[in-house]
Amino acid sequence: MKARVRETPPQGEGWVYEPKWDGFRVVAWGGAEPKLESRNRKPLLRYFPELVPALDQLPAGTVVDGEVVVVIDDVTQFDKLQSRIHPAASRIELLSREIPAELVAFDLLAVDGQDLRGAPWTERRAQLERLLADLEFPWHLSPVTSDFAEAERWFVEYEGAGCDGIICKLDDGAYVEDKRVWIKWKHRRDCDCVVGGYRVHKDGDKIGSILLGLFDDDGNFHFMGHCSGFSNHDRVELLRRFEEIRSEESFGGDAVRVPGTQSRWSTGRETDWTPVSPGVVVQISYDQLEGGRFRHATRFERWRPDKPADECTLDQLERPVGVGFDEVVS
Repeated sequence: MKARVRETPPQGEGWVYEPKWDGFRVVAWGGAEPKLESRNRKPLLRYFPELVPALDQLPAGTVVDGEVVVVIDDVTQFDKLQSRIHPAASRIELLSREIPAELVAFDLLAVDGQDLRGAPWTERRAQLERLLADLEFPWHLSPVTSDFAEAERWFVEYEGAGCDGIICKLDDGAYVEDKRVWIKWKHRRDCDCVVGGYRVHKDGDKIGSILLGLFDDDGNFHFMGHCSGFSNHDRVELLRRFEEIRSEESFGGDAVRVPGTQSRWSTGRETDWTPVSPGVVVQISYDQLEGGRFRHATRFERWRPDKPADECTLDQLERPVGVGFDEVVS
């Protein structure tokens, strides 16, 4: 079951609210051959061998919907979780000891061979709570509330634990596979960035995306992410304009991240970009930071010809504070 994103949450009778966990969405199967699958049915258990004993705790015929997370310093760390997906068995074994994963359960699809997908959420939740009462670490039960005021407080306070929003569900709703019935209430923040480069669209005659940067206190220009939400007409004009301010370099400085760094997640196109003189300012909005940069593509809001580029600094970025992971799941 999936969720559609909204920046204003639903309210009223029948809605319940859960933290949105910053991890890998998984379906966990108990029984003689335990399984851990991604939402598109890819097997994940080989990457998390330390979770085999956790799945062994599930009764046969029991299927749990939840999230795999890595918790460091009481905060979920998505970049560390990503590093767990590695092709080498020796590396997997090492990482399973150094940065072990944990499981957060938030729905129950089956128990003891009984299919619960057609049951209302209230019944599934009650059975999930009974199940989790008998399970030990690394299992955790995700909290839930029907009090919107409390959900608003969670939206703010739980971000410090690594939650990136709230999932809103109807208490009488069935579990409908592959349907976006749940609501994902996510954080969204604005930031003024400087364009430091661009990538050409695969068609070759227009902008594919612009590369965004921010200055630190020493004047170093840090790559932060990219933005690509432009119409085809605008993409053609943007390519013409940015070609006029091409430069030899843009991002850089002492220990500064630049675009194009290869990793096992790279597709090859990430290294192909053109620097521009950093003077064009754009206002974007973003949902999350990861490793000091925007995790996802940002949303274009407007151009800022009124703002000097050197005023676009890293201190705009909000670092979430609040309670830790252990308090959320306690």
